[in-house]
Amino acid sequence: MSVVSEFKEFISKGNVLDLAVGVIIGAAFGKIVTSLTDDILMPLVGLVGGSPDFSAIHVGPMKVGLFLNAVVGFLILAFIIFMVVKGANSMKKAPIEVVPVAPVATADQVLLTEIRDALRAGGRI
Repeated sequence: MSVVSEFKEFISKGNVLDLAVGVIIGAAFGKIVTSLTDDILMPLVGLVGGSPDFSAIHVGPMKVGLFLNAVVGFLILAFIIFMVVKGANSMKKAPIEVVPVAPVATADQVLLTEIRDALRAGGRI
């Protein structure tokens, strides 16, 4: 099998296509969450607790504030992803439990059971 045909088979498999779609959707969703964080949530945090921008915090040459900004952004992103997954899981249908029901005997079966019991008891029918 040539390298080109192996590559073509690899690309055409569903797993690779699913992964590619997931990465593209994830990147687009990341942009939405970044905008939500930077443009909506952080200004609200700034109104409540002062400036949400920590980028001015430095400890020597280390830019600790940028790290804090990244941590806050990550926590917001993780919470949003958690809520999306929780919502998706709640929309899944719960498995239906099948409760076994005792079979109901028909009239013929009841009659045959009576005949069987009478024969076992040695009686006449």
